[in-house]
Amino acid sequence: MQYGGRSHALRIGRYSIEGQIYLVTASTAHREPCFLDFGLARQAVLALRQEEIMGRARTLSFVIMPDHLHWLLTLTSTAPLGRVVGSVKSVVAHAARRPIWQKGFHDHALRKEEDVVGIARYIVRNPVRAGIVTRAGLYPHWDSIWL
Repeated sequence: MQYGGRSHALRIGRYSIEGQIYLVTASTAHREPCFLDFGLARQAVLALRQEEIMGRARTLSFVIMPDHLHWLLTLTSTAPLGRVVGSVKSVVAHAARRPIWQKGFHDHALRKEEDVVGIARYIVRNPVRAGIVTRAGLYPHWDSIWL
């Protein structure tokens, strides 16, 4: 079973545009720290990479935190953003052998004037801000095309 109070409202007004850069955040159910499991965190990384291999998304930056993920991506096909994110969540849940995700996800379509590199830096510094590590390079579950 998936959880998530008002997540259905997140779909209202959502649109998908090929070539658009999106910042996606998806949380685990009840913010359970599922990704403290190193193997499951790596499965999440592989799921993001698989979307690139399938030609549906280009990953610009990501971090897999213990209870959520941040993914900065460019949609590279006409596949709806919901289907791309849903695919990642499905692959990870299958690897976990149980439902782990909160229903829905948050997305933000970046405007042209937004600092994409600055957002990527913000994403990869999440483990530092959370006090998990003292510098981003010590955390194993992130990547960025700029860093």
